[in-house]
Amino acid sequence: AAQEAAVRAQAEAVRRLKQDKADPDEIAKEVAKLLEMKAQLGGDEGKPKFVLKTPKGTRDYGPKQMAIRERVFNAIISCFKRHGAEVIDTPVFELKETLTGKYGEDSKLIYDLKDQGGELLSLRYDLTVPFARYLAMNKITNIKRYHIAKVYRRDNPAMTRGRYREFYQCDFDIAGQFDPMIPDAECLKIVHEILSDLQLGDFVIKVNDRRILDGMFAVCGVPDSKFRTICSSVDKLDKVPWEEVRSEMVGEKGLSPEAADRIGEYVQLHGGLDLIERLLQDPKLSQNKLAKEGLGDMKLLFEYLTLFGITGKISFDLSLARGLDYYTGVIFEAVLLQQENEHVEELVGVGSVAGGGRYDGLVGMFDPKGRKVPCVGVSIGIERIFSILEQRLEASEEKIRTTETQVLVASAQKKLLEERLKLISELWDAGIKAEMLYKKNPKLLNQLQYCEDTGIPLVAIVGEQELKDGVVKLRIVATREEVNIRRESLVEEIRTRTSQP
Repeated sequence: AAQEAAVRAQAEAVRRLKQDKADPDEIAKEVAKLLEMKAQLGGDEGKPKFVLKTPKGTRDYGPKQMAIRERVFNAIISCFKRHGAEVIDTPVFELKETLTGKYGEDSKLIYDLKDQGGELLSLRYDLTVPFARYLAMNKITNIKRYHIAKVYRRDNPAMTRGRYREFYQCDFDIAGQFDPMIPDAECLKIVHEILSDLQLGDFVIKVNDRRILDGMFAVCGVPDSKFRTICSSVDKLDKVPWEEVRSEMVGEKGLSPEAADRIGEYVQLHGGLDLIERLLQDPKLSQNKLAKEGLGDMKLLFEYLTLFGITGKISFDLSLARGLDYYTGVIFEAVLLQQENEHVEELVGVGSVAGGGRYDGLVGMFDPKGRKVPCVGVSIGIERIFSILEQRLEASEEKIRTTETQVLVASAQKKLLEERLKLISELWDAGIKAEMLYKKNPKLLNQLQYCEDTGIPLVAIVGEQELKDGVVKLRIVATREEVNIRRESLVEEIRTRTSQP
């Protein structure tokens, strides 16, 4: 303790000398003394240990993970672009009041920031509310956009299942006044395209409508004031059995047992057009204006989905509720089904991989004159998809390339660094992805081994004889075949041999 006090006193003396702009030699002498005293103290042993970890509910992505992630992003973005979407971006934090009151019971998961400079801010919870704010602020009444960015939730993370506190969302939305169910059907087609393209295994897209839910609650005797809270209970049906949901409704939320039992008769139904027709004839539901509207639109939606040829993967499911407050019409959720493959047995829990719906009132909440802009959108659960692909790749032990290098520029003899630098510069200028080893005279074997390790398909070998003949020896790493290529044809040859099929 006495030694520590002496070190602190010496540090204070050094600080004062610096403050007083004392003679540099004197400062240097005192600093040396301080370092010596610290060394005697046993270096940093007195310091509290610094924990090297990422914050709870977050993770790093190394080159391998990023290679998988980029593959997934590219598939999703190309689908969004195929459907004619533009791209936007918004700030990572919003005014707190922008996010308040938009998420129902999930509002407790919003991250608030400390007041910095007079504005109360929160990290964005999703990309939908910022999108609605963007539309209202810029008076946009018509746009088809996608937005891929990180969002933040103060959730209890379940990282093995792809649930984080910081994660990416990939959103596609269509805003504007259009004929019913045409944009909605396109959103479902997009989910179908992406999940088929990523080959995640069998999936089902559950579809329901907020108006059908609200109509059902009304005819079952749920008071208006309890619609949203009962809705969030129904939303748990994919995770817990009906008995538990029923006891939460009755025990915690004060719903009458009779109303809960009536809800139970409906929420266990799922099917297709036949079920929609049956409910349109239902004596109670068909009398409710909201439910009737919702069922009419659902019938129309299924007709369009039949034309798109995707109804085999769509299920009209009355238990689907989606907890967010802002949905007003069609809601949907894509769920991965049990996988038979023994490697991914534990992935059953991954569940929902995409969700969305219609939210016609959200933009109006921000517009000073309350002007509504109807919107429908979908969010792809990239983190969950990513968890599945990552675990699958680990199980298969497939090698993943983490670079896109097409060719390694190598030399066969010593003293050819200049020639390698000249050649690699020519290749870079021509847009070829090229690398070389950072040694003056690397061994040819080491250069070839580097290609094996990193998956670089070609080696351009510079040698004394090749330089005289005006050629470069091109080696195909996989087959070990070597061909001499004229220097002026090299770029074209590399492009041809590495172009994707």
